[in-house]
Amino acid sequence: MKKNLIKIYTISLLVWVVVNACTWRENVKSEPAAEPVVLAYVTAWSSIMPDPAYVTHINYAFGHVNDRFDGVRIDNEERLRSIVELKKQKPSLRVMLSIGGWGSGGFSEMAADETTRKAFAADCHRVVQTFGLDGIDMDWEYPTSSQSGISSTPHDMDNFTLLMRDIREAIGSEKLLTFASAANAHYVDFKAVDPYVDFVNIMTYDMGNPPYHHAALHQSPLVRNLSADEAVEAHILAGIPAERLTLGIPFYGRGGGELPNFIDYREIIELTDYQTQWDEEAMVPYLTDGDGQFVCTFETARSIALKCLFLKEKGMLGAMYWDYNGDDAEGTLRKAVYHGVMHSR
Repeated sequence: MKKNLIKIYTISLLVWVVVNACTWRENVKSEPAAEPVVLAYVTAWSSIMPDPAYVTHINYAFGHVNDRFDGVRIDNEERLRSIVELKKQKPSLRVMLSIGGWGSGGFSEMAADETTRKAFAADCHRVVQTFGLDGIDMDWEYPTSSQSGISSTPHDMDNFTLLMRDIREAIGSEKLLTFASAANAHYVDFKAVDPYVDFVNIMTYDMGNPPYHHAALHQSPLVRNLSADEAVEAHILAGIPAERLTLGIPFYGRGGGELPNFIDYREIIELTDYQTQWDEEAMVPYLTDGDGQFVCTFETARSIALKCLFLKEKGMLGAMYWDYNGDDAEGTLRKAVYHGVMHSR
């Protein structure tokens, strides 16, 4: 009798599995292959209107944590509205509000308290609905660090995870949630935050100053810190797969000598007293002065094309750049990014 009961139970279990297999398949969401991302940061203080033909996503910079630590303050709201209007020209365009930026504070205080953190997340939802946005991009630079002059605590890393969880809950699963990450992949518990975010934008720039490159693709004697490929690998090892990473590309250079430390590409190409050099190992250009000294590190269409080949070979989601206004009037760099990411895939 005992054997018969076991046999009957086994047969019943098999029948139950077969009957419910179809139900399981119906309930498993089939994720389509992600479309490539070409993301431009567009600033509140610039006046140029981006051409939606050459971007898939726009991050409007910036929103900030308000003075009460319980909501969002937006720079130049009218400009944000005008950027969102571009969706009428290109319905597939995704426009997000980027909250933070270098020196933008209040994150540590807001995220440390459950009441203010949830109020801030709820206000993110309000902003998304009010302005017709497609999501939120967090640019806290950086949890646990006060190097930009903002407050911080050792608990910021955990609180950042809670913040992203609460924002995801507030804005819902249909909206995008992303964040900008330092090249070294520090400051964030990537495995913990992974369930809440759609993709991560790696700031693979500002990694050096003349006489070193600030956005080298690979290591060379002219690279003092990380290269872009090392930054990408650091993020993958930290827990974010390549297909959910974008590679950061600067539309500006870092200067030395008589040149300013920050100089837009459109200004770099007007310099006539310097020679353009090419680093075959790092795969990026740089300028030298009359004495042969390395005085400016920057990008060109050539270096961008090589970075796009790299990110495709790595299986990355796409590229982002800071910022749209740094390009020349012909759109040399933005066209290089768009064609590099979107073609020959």
